Amino acid sequence: MNYNVQTKPAAFIDRDGTLIEEVNFLSQVEDLRIFDYTEEAIALLKNRGFLVIVVTNQSGIGRNIYSEADMHAIHENLQARLNGSIDAFYFCPHLPCDGCKCRKPGLGMIEAACADFAINMRDSWIIGDKKIDVETGFNAAIKTAMVKTGYGRQHASDLERPPDIIAENLLEAVKLLLG
Repeated sequence: MNYNVQTKPAAFIDRDGTLIEEVNFLSQVEDLRIFDYTEEAIALLKNRGFLVIVVTNQSGIGRNIYSEADMHAIHENLQARLNGSIDAFYFCPHLPCDGCKCRKPGLGMIEAACADFAINMRDSWIIGDKKIDVETGFNAAIKTAMVKTGYGRQHASDLERPPDIIAENLLEAVKLLLG
């Protein structure tokens, strides 16, 4: 066992409504709209040594609205437009009723990322626009940030327990968590 492995904190970031504009069941690259501040937010995280890992529920696959290949094309386009700055994409294709462990607020995607990367969970964050993103962070015992973009304004009032940060958008959340 290598005890000298350097760990890095991760920013687990929700895709729709957080990194990119919310489009109900985004299925085509042509409909992908990246927020103006996304590239700067990711650059700030990378400059501070964070892994940037996208964790996204994609039940449109399970509903047969779009294919896994369609989703991968969107991720490839997003990665290209962000200059390859995202370390990994993890997704859950299942329906909410399927009872899988990968769908947020379950920890399957975070556990998969921890198996693939040396992650310092103590200093890691999850950032998203939905209650389930915040709940995922609570379940993983990491810090939580909710953005008011996407569904954030609606979901902020539904939280039983407040996140560590509530911010207007991803860039503001990143600036606050970096201090």
